[in-house]
Amino acid sequence: MGKDVIVALDFDSRERTLAFLDRFAGEERKPFVKIGMELYYAEGPAIVREIKARGHKIFLDLKLHDIPNTVKKAMAVLSGLDVDMTNLHAAGTRAMMEAALEGLTRPDGTRPLLIAVTQLTSTSQERMEEDLLIREPLDRVVMHYAKCAAEAGLAGVVCSPLEAGKVHESCGGGFLTVTPGVRFAGGEVGDQVRVTTPARARELGSDYIVVGRPITQAEDPAGAYRQCLADFVG
Repeated sequence: MGKDVIVALDFDSRERTLAFLDRFAGEERKPFVKIGMELYYAEGPAIVREIKARGHKIFLDLKLHDIPNTVKKAMAVLSGLDVDMTNLHAAGTRAMMEAALEGLTRPDGTRPLLIAVTQLTSTSQERMEEDLLIREPLDRVVMHYAKCAAEAGLAGVVCSPLEAGKVHESCGGGFLTVTPGVRFAGGEVGDQVRVTTPARARELGSDYIVVGRPITQAEDPAGAYRQCLADFVG
């Protein structure tokens, strides 16, 4: 599977989202997009269907985390939206991930890619220890969660670009790494603490990078997207 840039549609309405996507109307390549909690909670499944009908691949980023049966049922509903990728929290345990995979699999055996969040890119070692009472080194925690996800049959994980190479070493080259925390050189890092550039993410082994504000808040979003593609995909 080839590398790709996923554009985070961090908007709070259908109108703002479609106005943004309209700025890519003349582009040869329609961007792979991420629909997160903000947009999904504002507009519901209808916005997923509308963006899919426009020809975009979709990563539905809802980060499910609940008891296995609840997550299984929720994933069964999401399987009908024809998204290309969705996710959950690996902290929900292997049993939850296995149940999610079962729920997401359609009667014909097909399913979207299912990936697991290891630790959020806003999480530092200090926050993990003080707030979550997890005393292990951050990279060890990420690798353990990734291995659990792989053993549960998931397609990959969300992780920092700085951890992508180690995830591949631990779980195999075909285990996908989807990495937020990507900024252009010299750009604002916002609330994320483990960040890097598109070119560096490629060197580190990321399979997909998720890019939000550097594209969505750019004066020329299509141009920023093309720059990301050039830097990351080549």
